[in-house]
Amino acid sequence: MMNIKTILVTGASGKLGRSLIPALLGAGYSVRATQFKTPVRIPGVKTTKGSMSDPAFIRRALRGVDAVCHLATCKEDANNFMDVSVKGTFTLLDEARRHKRIKQLILASGDAALGIFFHSQPQPLDENAPLAAYPGYYAFSKVMEETMFAQYHIQYGLPTTTLRMSWVQDEDDLLAYMSLRPPHFGGPRWRGLATTRVQKNFFARRQNAVGCLLHPGGKPFVRHIVSVADVADAFLLALGNRNAVGQTFNIAGPAPFSYDVLSKHIASQLDLPVVNFICRNSHDFEIDITKARTVLGYQPQLDALQIADRAVAWRNGGGKRTKTTYGG
Repeated sequence: MMNIKTILVTGASGKLGRSLIPALLGAGYSVRATQFKTPVRIPGVKTTKGSMSDPAFIRRALRGVDAVCHLATCKEDANNFMDVSVKGTFTLLDEARRHKRIKQLILASGDAALGIFFHSQPQPLDENAPLAAYPGYYAFSKVMEETMFAQYHIQYGLPTTTLRMSWVQDEDDLLAYMSLRPPHFGGPRWRGLATTRVQKNFFARRQNAVGCLLHPGGKPFVRHIVSVADVADAFLLALGNRNAVGQTFNIAGPAPFSYDVLSKHIASQLDLPVVNFICRNSHDFEIDITKARTVLGYQPQLDALQIADRAVAWRNGGGKRTKTTYGG
């Protein structure tokens, strides 16, 4: 194991940072965090304010740290994604290779880099699947980030690790996605799929229901997601693990879910009807996590039904959704 004591977390105020930082502190690490607009309010964490687009800021943030968990990113932000996600990641890597103290850099990537639902995926997607992002700035940036992390290990021996995550779920994200009424989270948006009078009436009357995504012909869609708690565990398993250096790992839940099963389960919990929607030109996908299980000892605990149950309990307990600047 590596002697890692102090960890820099970029993008610390986001969904993953809010769960990862307490996990790191609980594991005994000292944590520093970058802060841009949203304050990082976690006791015991030192923050450095600035933008990932500023090389001087990155140099300051790296002083005195042993490892980096790189979470900072932009979603569909045409004006900033190149400076923050692409140039920022490049600058972080380039500064880290000159910073002899850095023992590991871990990238929070996403399965968007593989294209998931946009391409036909007849086989489960493992780490050898080609980087073939679906349209959008975020997916494109993840391809660029993964490529830079891999090349800096190949070219300079920088100790990089990439964790390629499925769609991360926290709070009541899954309920916000599957329900017809606001708050909305993720896609496709149900209203845009409404073609029948029955479907349109739910929106016209502002009646809530749970959506079920079907292929033409009626077969339910299948996809993969992951709990933020399982992602935080994956970071802890990768940190300081020499077998993780120079490697990419898929991080997803224990199994994919079928929309018919999940929609019925959520509907029964919320006492709502299920409404079927046909979605064309999209594809099922499954993420293969064998490598993470074998090399890291990754054992995800929460499948989609359990994530939904936690979301219901969170709502019933008076939880208030954290404000986000993106729709999914």
